Amino acid sequence: MEWIGAGSLLAWVWLLLGQGFFWRTDVRLPARRDPERWPSVAVVVPARDEAEVLPHSLPSLLAQKYPGRAEVFLVDDGSTDGTGALARELAAERGGLPLTVSSPGEPEPGWTGKLWAVRQGIALARLRVGPEYLLLTDADIAHEPDSLRELVAAARSADLDLVSQMARLRVVTFWERLIVPAFVYFFGQLYPFRWVNRPGARTAAAAGGCVLLRLDAAERAGIPESIRHAVIDDVKLARAVQRHGGTIWLGLADRVDSVRPYPRLAELWRMVARSAYAQLRHRPQLLLATAAGLLLVYLAPPAALLAGLAGGDSTVAALGGAAWLVMSGTYLPMLRYYRQPPWTAPLLPFTALLYLLMTVDSAVQHYRGRGAAWKGRTYGPR
Repeated sequence: MEWIGAGSLLAWVWLLLGQGFFWRTDVRLPARRDPERWPSVAVVVPARDEAEVLPHSLPSLLAQKYPGRAEVFLVDDGSTDGTGALARELAAERGGLPLTVSSPGEPEPGWTGKLWAVRQGIALARLRVGPEYLLLTDADIAHEPDSLRELVAAARSADLDLVSQMARLRVVTFWERLIVPAFVYFFGQLYPFRWVNRPGARTAAAAGGCVLLRLDAAERAGIPESIRHAVIDDVKLARAVQRHGGTIWLGLADRVDSVRPYPRLAELWRMVARSAYAQLRHRPQLLLATAAGLLLVYLAPPAALLAGLAGGDSTVAALGGAAWLVMSGTYLPMLRYYRQPPWTAPLLPFTALLYLLMTVDSAVQHYRGRGAAWKGRTYGPR
């Protein structure tokens, strides 16, 4: 047990200092100034059965205070709850930016529904606007009135091809408070924002809820055709842009929020499990390695502390306690970002166990032919 405790502590020292300071939450939009000319922007919103959240999100897009030309294109991806009609009603009531609602029909073979909708939205935007930039945003994302202006100013000031902000997710219920901050924390651990944002970086990622993309960079990378089957489309998009010479930036948002509720554990479980095994490229060996890593890094510290205390081994207890303390300390900035009490930081091992179980369930569902299921569609590996 002493070796396990020591290994866990060493792992946390490395994560604290050597993993791009992933635990810090100070990566925000880079310094920016207003451009001499504001480029045209098309806002593309894929939407499937989003009538519940659309009244809380779409009006915020229509209300954007953008000095240049901007139009919103909502693509109704086969909704059965009146999403398209509701979008038109909201636009008629609220006014603001011009809104076009289209319904492209079922996706062609080899396409995910979301990316098929994005494809149709981009094609329509090219005809109507001839945009220089695309804002790809999900139907559950609400933007402050200056969000588009700030994104474009950041992209122009730093000559970035892709600017992505990770929207602040909702944290209201018990399960949201327990699981959501850890979701963003784990994402940052996999894709440290500072590594993503370094010139010449090999790490690439984006947050699909809010992506500003230069159109010519999208064309060079063949977006969305080149990633048409991707379940984790945001990371694939960023990699494609970077691979074709594009510059990317990823950070946390202060003024972009998800309004989608996850009131029960079951909804959060489905949200994570639908893509967790895809993140591991559907490889059993990566699943085993992930499970071993989560056990050593997150569950071994409290286990070593409790075992040391129960067995009277002060060394094991000290190693486990120190690792748990470092772990909790790295989680505090994310809890502050989500305005959660600091005393919940030591609960991270329990949350990590839940994520491990969700990942295993994702693999089980995949091998049962129900992997990557979302809103009535199931996608297999590619």
